Amino acid sequence: MNRNLGQTSLRARRRSADPMCAYDSLPTPLRQWLSQAALPWSPVSARKIWTRAKAKGLSTDDALALLRRAETQTLGRDKHAVHRSLSSMTE
Repeated sequence: MNRNLGQTSLRARRRSADPMCAYDSLPTPLRQWLSQAALPWSPVSARKIWTRAKAKGLSTDDALALLRRAETQTLGRDKHAVHRSLSSMTE
């Protein structure tokens, strides 16, 4: 069953905490970015990248750019996304 995640070859993960509570506790710029993200990020994963970036002294824009790069790399590993993009190019 695909549910709302769509068709993807990426591995699904179980969550042990309440994802909505974790989402609500995120900084506003990170929540805004997640609402527009191409992938269904877990709040825990997004917070890890965000926290590491901020600990290195990166600005909010740089931290969001780091998240975009991580998302792009993950999408690059999804064989279904590659297939969909190739098929849309031929239409």
